[in-house]
Amino acid sequence: MLQVAQIREHKESFIAALKKRNFQAEELFEQVLQLDETRRATQTELDNTLAESNKLSKEIGMLFKSGEHEKANKVKAQTGSLKENSKKLSEELQQAEKKINQILYTIPNVPHESVPAGVSEDDNEEIFKEGDIPVLAEGSLPHWELAKKYDLINFDLGNKITGAGFPVYKGKGARLQRALITYFLDKNIEAGYTEYQVPLVVNEASGFGTGQLPDKEGQMYHIQNDDLYLIPTSEVPLTNMFRDDLLTEKDLPIRCTAFTPCFRREAGSYGAHVRGLNRLHQFDKVELVNLVKPEDSYQTLDNMVEHVKNILRELKLPYRVLRLCGGDLGFTSALTYDFEVFSTAQDRWLEISSVSNFETFQANRLKVRYKNKEGKKELVHTLNGSSLALPRVLAGILENYQTEEGIKIPEVLIPYTGFDIID
Repeated sequence: MLQVAQIREHKESFIAALKKRNFQAEELFEQVLQLDETRRATQTELDNTLAESNKLSKEIGMLFKSGEHEKANKVKAQTGSLKENSKKLSEELQQAEKKINQILYTIPNVPHESVPAGVSEDDNEEIFKEGDIPVLAEGSLPHWELAKKYDLINFDLGNKITGAGFPVYKGKGARLQRALITYFLDKNIEAGYTEYQVPLVVNEASGFGTGQLPDKEGQMYHIQNDDLYLIPTSEVPLTNMFRDDLLTEKDLPIRCTAFTPCFRREAGSYGAHVRGLNRLHQFDKVELVNLVKPEDSYQTLDNMVEHVKNILRELKLPYRVLRLCGGDLGFTSALTYDFEVFSTAQDRWLEISSVSNFETFQANRLKVRYKNKEGKKELVHTLNGSSLALPRVLAGILENYQTEEGIKIPEVLIPYTGFDIID
């Protein structure tokens, strides 16, 4: 979340920047600043009251020592009044801080200056495109038909076991899925990331820390009896590993990668665009998370983009990179690049990765700081990206690599699958 000091210092520029998101921040900023004035005045009064109470307590001790018991008891009566007042002021201070945070939790991150204004995904900017779109033979099929034809994924069986959006992978479909996971992890480890295995459920504090809570869209699965949440991405547990930590400059950068299943309710999803693997409630993803010094974060973002590009080049999938507009930008992000693979059989682009810089937005919620060379405590910058989300990558491979003989396997994956064609 934003810091009050940031809002006070950059109020007008923040208001203008948030308009790119079509978010009107002026009234909320005024409320925050007024509450903060109240908070600061209350804090000053509380500090003075406590100081006076401490002073009188010392005076009481001296009076008792000198035998002036009557005078000491009179002063003691004054300290009782001060203690009552300090208790009242402490409660008022907590209320003011609570109200400030409640408002701050509703304000999205301030977009980076390079983020274009816009209302929806139609206003995103294509900044890069690479790879040749294959020409498929007549009668080529979308991935859900290929999955059925070659017995790779059973959507009906998943529906029987759980419900729509929970597919069952089988045989070479399962092996291809496992090959992709291992390949992605290997590429990330080669690039200097440390692999983690993390919990698939998190507590409420973790959800608030990375900005998934408050969950306005109802996208997270909630385990009510235990007040835990199924993770929508391993970004949540990975980043929360460092919640409330004070790091040193030598600790940074911190680079994490993890494979996990991810769970999203995808409330409101419907239509042809959600068929097959296009949108699921449970899916596998390999994630990248970085914690870095503020001055290094945008170079890190560029490095993450190049890393994902390199993976897609090796897979030889046609892809493009979009800079998201303000209206399509995630709540916590300052700048996001989306990667999309072209599905030749569906004749449409499929999002397969988002790479984002959150600057200090998550770190302020998480209270992740580091000591710089001067010994000053600063918030780190956090970044994350998919490397990669498997369903649509798998869909892209099945559709773009289909031939009359069968589905060829990308050359880079053959050592992982142990076969070069699905027939």
